[in-house]
Amino acid sequence: MGTLYLVATPIGNLEDMSPRAVRTLQAARLIAAEDTRVTRKLLTHFDLHTPLTSYYEHNKLTKLDAILATLSGGDVALVSDAGTPAINDPGYELVRAALEAGYNVCPIPGPSAPLAALVASGLPTDSFLYLGYLPRKSSDRQGLLRQVDNLPYTLIFLESPHRLPAALKDLETLLGRRQIAVARELTKLHEQTWRGTISEAIEYFTLNEPRGEFTLVVAGKAKRGKEKWSEDKVSIAIKFGVKMGESPSLLAKQVAQESGWERKEIYDLITEMQG
Repeated sequence: MGTLYLVATPIGNLEDMSPRAVRTLQAARLIAAEDTRVTRKLLTHFDLHTPLTSYYEHNKLTKLDAILATLSGGDVALVSDAGTPAINDPGYELVRAALEAGYNVCPIPGPSAPLAALVASGLPTDSFLYLGYLPRKSSDRQGLLRQVDNLPYTLIFLESPHRLPAALKDLETLLGRRQIAVARELTKLHEQTWRGTISEAIEYFTLNEPRGEFTLVVAGKAKRGKEKWSEDKVSIAIKFGVKMGESPSLLAKQVAQESGWERKEIYDLITEMQG
């Protein structure tokens, strides 16, 4: 009786492919791939010749029996186009079917865009909620955001470049003034993680055309009872930070997090004082 291996593959940089992942794909009797054309390129790069079969959203039900039959005689590896399988692809159904049929399921950990963006975001990582792709329609997006508005967890979403501006506006409308990290093309040549408030993100991506696939990491609901600082209190904090030798950008970020002010507002005050 075989094992179903869930093999994580690179999300961009091929050096992130682990030796264990390569060995597992080489030893498997069959590889079930979201897109065989994409996976074929990966196998060619690592000189692997394991047979491939497609397994994606529109054929998942018709392919289940054949894959389970293969498992009865040997191991099967499941891969997605990039990252960890069974996240945002139909791998869940295959995993469940394999478990119900009595087969062992074994993960081969590796790259994951949501986790990579989270740990680099600068936002809390002790508790988070991953919600996949935001809905296409604004009304559906807003409906989802209303459900998570009051949650204290860091929120993680995926988004495409052409829908990013509208998604950011809905995030600002429903979630208000929150910190956000906008990561794109993770591990690739043009990798970027932009950090700031949602309103600042709207301004930035209005001036800079969104390109690549995006992962959005948004701060959870702030605890109540923290009042916005007065301008005098902000000025005192700025003067102290300047005296301690803090850089304007870092000082603006630190004071903004504590005071409830926008980082740009703090930065402008620092510039005005230094001028």
